[in-house]
Amino acid sequence: MAAKGTAATRERVRVLLDEAGRTYAEQAGIRLRDQPAPLWQLLVLANLLSARIGSEVAVAAARELFKAGGTTARGMAGLSWQQRVDALGRGHYRRYDESTSSRLGECADIALDRYSGDLRKMADEAGRDTAGLRRALRRFPGIGPTGVDIFCREAQAVWPWLRPYLDDLALKGAGEVGLPHSADRLAGAVAGEDMAPLAAGLVRVARDGALADRVAGRH
Repeated sequence: MAAKGTAATRERVRVLLDEAGRTYAEQAGIRLRDQPAPLWQLLVLANLLSARIGSEVAVAAARELFKAGGTTARGMAGLSWQQRVDALGRGHYRRYDESTSSRLGECADIALDRYSGDLRKMADEAGRDTAGLRRALRRFPGIGPTGVDIFCREAQAVWPWLRPYLDDLALKGAGEVGLPHSADRLAGAVAGEDMAPLAAGLVRVARDGALADRVAGRH
Protein backbone atom coordinates (compact mmCIF):
# COMPACT_ATOMS: atom_id res chain seq x y z
CA MET A 1 0.00 0.00 0.00
CA ALA A 2 1.34 3.45 -0.90
CA ALA A 3 2.23 5.87 1.85
CA LYS A 4 -0.46 8.54 1.82
CA GLY A 5 -0.30 12.07 3.09
CA THR A 6 2.60 14.20 4.22
CA ALA A 7 2.97 12.59 7.66
CA ALA A 8 2.95 9.07 6.24
CA THR A 9 5.40 10.03 3.51
CA ARG A 10 7.77 11.65 5.98
CA GLU A 11 7.67 8.62 8.24
CA ARG A 12 8.41 6.28 5.33
CA VAL A 13 11.26 8.54 4.24
CA ARG A 14 12.65 8.54 7.79
CA VAL A 15 12.69 4.75 7.81
CA LEU A 16 14.36 4.73 4.40
CA LEU A 17 17.07 7.12 5.54
CA ASP A 18 17.67 5.07 8.69
CA GLU A 19 17.88 1.80 6.75
CA ALA A 20 19.66 2.84 3.57
CA GLY A 21 20.44 6.56 3.54
CA ARG A 22 24.22 6.43 3.41
CA THR A 23 25.56 8.12 0.30
CA TYR A 24 27.90 6.17 -1.94
CA ALA A 25 30.47 8.95 -1.51
CA GLU A 26 30.42 8.45 2.24
CA GLN A 27 30.70 4.70 1.76
CA ALA A 28 33.82 5.28 -0.36
CA GLY A 29 35.37 7.47 2.33
CA ILE A 30 34.83 10.72 0.42
CA ARG A 31 34.18 13.72 2.65
CA LEU A 32 32.16 15.52 0.04
CA ARG A 33 32.69 19.28 0.00
CA ASP A 34 32.47 21.95 -2.67
CA GLN A 35 36.21 21.62 -3.17
CA PRO A 36 38.41 20.26 -5.98
CA ALA A 37 39.66 17.04 -4.36
CA PRO A 38 36.34 15.56 -3.15
CA LEU A 39 34.54 16.55 -6.36
CA TRP A 40 37.23 14.77 -8.38
CA GLN A 41 36.90 11.74 -6.11
CA LEU A 42 33.15 11.73 -6.76
CA LEU A 43 33.80 11.72 -10.51
CA VAL A 44 36.10 8.71 -10.07
CA LEU A 45 33.45 6.92 -8.01
CA ALA A 46 30.74 7.67 -10.59
CA ASN A 47 33.01 6.24 -13.28
CA LEU A 48 33.57 3.05 -11.32
CA LEU A 49 29.91 2.64 -10.37
CA SER A 50 28.88 3.00 -14.02
CA ALA A 51 30.23 -0.42 -14.97
CA ARG A 52 28.19 -3.59 -14.67
CA ILE A 53 29.81 -4.52 -11.41
CA GLY A 54 28.59 -4.58 -7.82
CA SER A 55 28.56 -1.30 -5.94
CA GLU A 56 30.56 -2.83 -3.07
CA VAL A 57 33.38 -3.69 -5.49
CA ALA A 58 33.25 -0.24 -7.11
CA VAL A 59 33.45 1.45 -3.70
CA ALA A 60 36.37 -0.78 -2.65
CA ALA A 61 38.19 0.02 -5.89
CA ALA A 62 37.69 3.75 -5.35
CA ARG A 63 39.17 3.47 -1.87
CA GLU A 64 42.23 1.68 -3.26
CA LEU A 65 42.75 4.29 -5.97
CA PHE A 66 42.58 7.05 -3.38
CA LYS A 67 45.06 5.21 -1.14
CA ALA A 68 47.40 4.96 -4.12
CA GLY A 69 47.35 8.73 -4.55
CA GLY A 70 44.48 9.34 -6.95
CA THR A 71 42.62 11.75 -4.67
CA THR A 72 43.05 14.65 -7.12
CA ALA A 73 43.13 14.86 -10.89
CA ARG A 74 46.84 15.63 -10.73
CA GLY A 75 47.41 12.71 -8.38
CA MET A 76 45.53 10.34 -10.68
CA ALA A 77 47.47 11.59 -13.70
CA GLY A 78 50.69 11.02 -11.75
CA LEU A 79 49.92 7.34 -11.27
CA SER A 80 51.16 5.02 -13.98
CA TRP A 81 48.68 2.93 -15.94
CA GLN A 82 49.94 -0.16 -14.10
CA GLN A 83 49.62 1.50 -10.68
CA ARG A 84 45.97 2.22 -11.45
CA VAL A 85 45.43 -1.35 -12.65
CA ASP A 86 47.02 -2.69 -9.46
CA ALA A 87 44.85 -0.48 -7.26
CA LEU A 88 41.71 -1.59 -9.10
CA GLY A 89 42.81 -5.20 -8.67
CA ARG A 90 43.24 -4.75 -4.93
CA GLY A 91 39.61 -3.61 -4.89
CA HIS A 92 38.66 -6.74 -6.89
CA TYR A 93 37.64 -4.55 -9.83
CA ARG A 94 39.33 -6.98 -12.21
CA ARG A 95 36.93 -7.46 -15.09
CA TYR A 96 37.31 -3.87 -16.27
CA ASP A 97 40.64 -2.96 -14.68
CA GLU A 98 42.72 -2.28 -17.79
CA SER A 99 40.15 -0.26 -19.72
CA THR A 100 39.14 1.62 -16.56
CA SER A 101 42.75 2.50 -15.80
CA SER A 102 43.03 4.06 -19.25
CA ARG A 103 39.76 5.94 -18.89
CA LEU A 104 40.70 7.35 -15.49
CA GLY A 105 43.97 8.62 -16.91
CA GLU A 106 42.06 10.31 -19.73
CA CYS A 107 39.56 11.78 -17.25
CA ALA A 108 42.42 13.23 -15.21
CA ASP A 109 43.93 14.81 -18.31
CA ILE A 110 40.60 16.40 -19.28
CA ALA A 111 40.02 17.69 -15.75
CA LEU A 112 43.49 19.23 -15.68
CA ASP A 113 43.47 20.64 -19.21
CA ARG A 114 39.95 22.05 -19.18
CA TYR A 115 39.35 22.87 -15.50
CA SER A 116 42.83 22.97 -13.90
CA GLY A 117 41.70 19.99 -11.82
CA ASP A 118 38.82 21.94 -10.24
CA LEU A 119 35.37 20.64 -11.20
CA ARG A 120 33.75 23.70 -9.70
CA LYS A 121 34.85 25.37 -12.93
CA MET A 122 32.83 22.76 -14.81
CA ALA A 123 29.74 23.81 -12.84
CA ASP A 124 30.46 27.47 -13.57
CA GLU A 125 31.01 26.75 -17.26
CA ALA A 126 27.66 24.93 -17.32
CA GLY A 127 26.00 28.02 -15.85
CA ARG A 128 25.02 26.01 -12.76
CA ASP A 129 22.35 24.48 -14.93
CA THR A 130 21.50 20.78 -14.57
CA ALA A 131 21.22 20.12 -18.30
CA GLY A 132 24.49 21.95 -18.93
CA LEU A 133 26.24 19.97 -16.22
CA ARG A 134 24.96 16.70 -17.66
CA ARG A 135 26.45 17.63 -21.05
CA ALA A 136 29.77 18.62 -19.47
CA LEU A 137 30.05 15.35 -17.55
CA ARG A 138 29.60 13.36 -20.76
CA ARG A 139 32.97 14.69 -21.96
CA PHE A 140 34.70 12.36 -19.51
CA PRO A 141 35.38 8.85 -20.85
CA GLY A 142 33.33 6.25 -18.98
CA ILE A 143 30.70 8.76 -17.88
CA GLY A 144 27.53 7.98 -19.80
CA PRO A 145 23.93 8.58 -18.72
CA THR A 146 24.32 6.27 -15.73
CA GLY A 147 27.49 7.97 -14.53
CA VAL A 148 25.92 11.39 -14.99
CA ASP A 149 23.00 10.38 -12.78
CA ILE A 150 25.30 8.93 -10.13
CA PHE A 151 27.41 12.09 -10.01
CA CYS A 152 24.42 14.43 -9.88
CA ARG A 153 22.52 12.40 -7.26
CA GLU A 154 25.53 12.67 -4.95
CA ALA A 155 26.73 16.16 -5.91
CA GLN A 156 23.39 17.70 -4.91
CA ALA A 157 24.69 17.37 -1.35
CA VAL A 158 27.08 20.26 -2.01
CA TRP A 159 25.50 21.88 -5.07
CA PRO A 160 22.00 22.92 -3.94
CA TRP A 161 21.14 24.18 -7.42
CA LEU A 162 20.94 20.53 -8.52
CA ARG A 163 18.14 19.73 -6.07
CA PRO A 164 15.98 17.80 -6.29
CA TYR A 165 17.90 15.33 -8.45
CA LEU A 166 16.15 11.97 -8.55
CA ASP A 167 16.64 9.95 -11.71
CA ASP A 168 14.47 7.13 -13.04
CA LEU A 169 16.22 4.50 -10.90
CA ALA A 170 15.67 6.51 -7.70
CA LEU A 171 12.02 7.10 -8.60
CA LYS A 172 11.63 3.38 -9.30
CA GLY A 173 12.86 2.82 -5.74
CA ALA A 174 10.26 5.27 -4.47
CA GLY A 175 7.57 3.17 -6.09
CA GLU A 176 9.00 0.00 -4.56
CA VAL A 177 8.46 1.35 -1.04
CA GLY A 178 5.16 3.15 -1.62
CA LEU A 179 6.54 6.67 -1.82
CA PRO A 180 5.39 9.31 -4.32
CA HIS A 181 6.82 8.91 -7.82
CA SER A 182 7.63 12.62 -7.90
CA ALA A 183 10.92 14.39 -7.22
CA ASP A 184 9.17 17.53 -6.03
CA ARG A 185 6.89 15.68 -3.61
CA LEU A 186 9.77 13.67 -2.21
CA ALA A 187 11.85 16.83 -1.83
CA GLY A 188 9.07 18.26 0.28
CA ALA A 189 9.47 15.41 2.76
CA VAL A 190 13.13 16.08 3.65
CA ALA A 191 15.52 18.91 4.38
CA GLY A 192 17.63 19.94 1.40
CA GLU A 193 20.80 18.41 2.82
CA ASP A 194 19.05 15.04 2.99
CA MET A 195 18.30 14.86 -0.74
CA ALA A 196 21.53 13.03 -1.57
CA PRO A 197 21.06 10.41 1.19
CA LEU A 198 17.43 10.03 0.09
CA ALA A 199 18.51 9.46 -3.51
CA ALA A 200 21.08 6.87 -2.42
CA GLY A 201 18.51 5.07 -0.29
CA LEU A 202 15.99 5.00 -3.12
CA VAL A 203 18.58 3.49 -5.46
CA ARG A 204 19.39 0.80 -2.92
CA VAL A 205 15.76 -0.23 -2.46
CA ALA A 206 15.30 -0.26 -6.25
CA ARG A 207 18.06 -2.87 -6.41
CA ASP A 208 17.32 -4.87 -3.26
CA GLY A 209 13.87 -6.36 -2.82
CA ALA A 210 14.50 -7.52 0.75
CA LEU A 211 15.59 -4.02 1.74
CA ALA A 212 12.53 -2.55 0.02
CA ASP A 213 10.31 -4.93 2.01
CA ARG A 214 11.90 -3.82 5.30
CA VAL A 215 11.47 -0.15 4.50
CA ALA A 216 7.88 -0.65 3.37
CA GLY A 217 7.05 -2.73 6.44
CA ARG A 218 6.32 -5.88 4.41
CA HIS A 219 7.42 -8.94 6.34
